[in-house]
Amino acid sequence: MNPPLSRSSETTRRDFVVSTLSAGFALAVQPVMATAISTNSNNLKTEVVQIPVADGTIPAYQAMPDRGKNFPVVLVVQEIFGVHEHIKDVCRRLAKLGYLALAPELYARQGDVTKLSKIEDILQVVKQVPDAQVLSDLDASVAYLKNMGQADLSKLAITGFCWGGRIVWLYANHNPQVKAGIAWYGPLTGEKTALKPQFPLDITSTLKVPVLGLYSNFQVKELY
Repeated sequence: MNPPLSRSSETTRRDFVVSTLSAGFALAVQPVMATAISTNSNNLKTEVVQIPVADGTIPAYQAMPDRGKNFPVVLVVQEIFGVHEHIKDVCRRLAKLGYLALAPELYARQGDVTKLSKIEDILQVVKQVPDAQVLSDLDASVAYLKNMGQADLSKLAITGFCWGGRIVWLYANHNPQVKAGIAWYGPLTGEKTALKPQFPLDITSTLKVPVLGLYSNFQVKELY
């Protein structure tokens, strides 16, 4: 697992851009069709929680059954639009199936993308997010769940969408506690940078966790 972020890369608690999660869908996905799936919270416990991380706290959406304990866990990783209503709904769907689902806001230091209406502006925020920060925050999320006392971390999985699909592969390779991952599309390869030094195709030889990748035929053809 990654060590805590160095002091030179830390952000003070007051510098975090996102301290809570926005309600509803991100501006960039408006207008939302009336047919959009909306899962109710009946028989669930849902809340926004604060995850202690190396340099402060980040918000996360949490959903689980309102009765029982020792729930299997699914980490839910956002797409570029942040932890908005779609990601929260995914958490509630998983909770209806008996899981404890947790979606941490992984751009908390860089910006609140749910309030941005232009994709170009969102991408300017996203490209500032280091992989090391993301993996460290997901480690912190697992530590939070361990301290909660209601999670069965022997049954830990991760799923993510688009930007989060890439993170699924990286975190499954990073954390030996993860038992399975599901990546909903997202880049398998690309230009490497100091903030993004690896892509899924770079870690296939060391990956020891089963990951189901869901990609369109067009995306696969673009890689070859």
